[in-house]
Amino acid sequence: MSDKLIIFDTTMRDGEQSPGASMTRDEKLRIARQLERLKVDVIEAGFPAASNGDFEAVSAIAQVIKGSTVCALARANDRDISRAAEALKGAASGRLHMFLATSALHMEKKLRMSPDQVFEQARQAVRFARQFTDNIEFSPEDGSRSDPDFLARVLEAVIAEGATTINIPDTVGYGVPELFGQLVRSLRERIPNSDKAVWSVHCHNDLGMAVANSLAAVKIGGARQVECTINGLGERAGNTSLEEIVMACRTRRDYYDLDIGVDTSQIVPASKLVSQITGFLVQPNKAVVGANAFAHASGIHQDGVLKSRDTYEIMRAEDVGWNANKIVLGKLSGRNAFKQRLDELGIKLDSETEVNEAFVRFKELADRKSDIYDEDILAIVSEEEHSHDNEFYRFVSLSQRSETGERPHARIVFAEQGKERTSEGEGNGPVDATLNAVERAVASGAEMVLYSVNAITTGTQSQGEVTVRLAKGGRIVNGVGADPDIIVASAKAYLAALNKLHSKSERLNPQHGPAAA
Repeated sequence: MSDKLIIFDTTMRDGEQSPGASMTRDEKLRIARQLERLKVDVIEAGFPAASNGDFEAVSAIAQVIKGSTVCALARANDRDISRAAEALKGAASGRLHMFLATSALHMEKKLRMSPDQVFEQARQAVRFARQFTDNIEFSPEDGSRSDPDFLARVLEAVIAEGATTINIPDTVGYGVPELFGQLVRSLRERIPNSDKAVWSVHCHNDLGMAVANSLAAVKIGGARQVECTINGLGERAGNTSLEEIVMACRTRRDYYDLDIGVDTSQIVPASKLVSQITGFLVQPNKAVVGANAFAHASGIHQDGVLKSRDTYEIMRAEDVGWNANKIVLGKLSGRNAFKQRLDELGIKLDSETEVNEAFVRFKELADRKSDIYDEDILAIVSEEEHSHDNEFYRFVSLSQRSETGERPHARIVFAEQGKERTSEGEGNGPVDATLNAVERAVASGAEMVLYSVNAITTGTQSQGEVTVRLAKGGRIVNGVGADPDIIVASAKAYLAALNKLHSKSERLNPQHGPAAA
């Protein structure tokens, strides 16, 4: 086996299965470009058969990504595989990834198929996929709860048919590190043709052991690919965290003795981008990418770090990208400086018109706050992209009144299909009054399942970034808005979420679609 560990990122596929994390095509393109800068080996861009939107996103990513392999997921049937292959046309390097459940529970209750039927379908699916590519990955869904004898039989057959990567999923986070590592090792030892494929693992974090299980599979089992997501994003308790896998192997190179091609300085920028797009905030004490990951509050710790950093720091903050939070521009900065900073951040706008519009927003923000940070620019670009994408509603202006002892009142002006509307409302606070005013006019009937506020940078001049998550008719969508005025940011976020609900092209919550490994 190679001494290189392949990093397979599934943020845009499995990560998107988190309720409310559904991404648009343009958002996926931004993340894909950042993952390419991060130098991940494989980018799983989506599930083309799940929706037309996902097909278009995978196809777009396949056209632009050159430095990483672009992967598309499919169920083990001809229709899904053909759809995935079509989406990957034109990719510099493409991979078909198919899955089929192999645990007794899933075969009986979900698939309603016998083990022999599952065995034959797995073989036929890989054989069918061979006409499109030689880069084929097969995942036995719920592998960690599958009968080892049956699992070995299926995997030997799919390798014989041409599968080049075998991925063992711990689909429900049931695994325990030692046992999971031993399962992967025993499969590799007992399957005669196991050396014809790269062995991979895909672990979920239901018991908080996704990273530990993945590393055990690498060290004990000999796996040489780990499937993971930025910030550990994923359905239920999430997936294996990419940043933790990469930095564990890098920091403990003495133990794992593996090469990883990831550019670790791009980890924090990737984390912030995914958090900003999905609205899923990173907990402050999250390893590697949390705001407190390199903070030292204890006097003893502070003294030690001042004398020698390695007394309490096993990694350098700058090695994972924490030095990126710097003042970059101000109100006197010109268009060329702004455009250059966009290039440095890896932001690609489609036209000069979009650059100009983003620059106007930048100047407006610079008039309101003295220092503009990278995070501010990312928020400006995100808002600019959303203004061109499904903009049924658009924020215009807001006035609100709130004083002690009086019920808050808000008056909002917003555009609906280009026509201005005015509405007023009251509430328990200024945010509640503002959103009530919007809802009074649009009568969406959506349920708000999340409202959160995050300061984009530090200080009282910071922009507030608000995430609103709405649910209606089986759909769960996020809206994100940013503004130095939290009330305005809240209105923008609510309208952004309504735009997604209104859009017919916005995909269903992936958890309501086909289940995946």
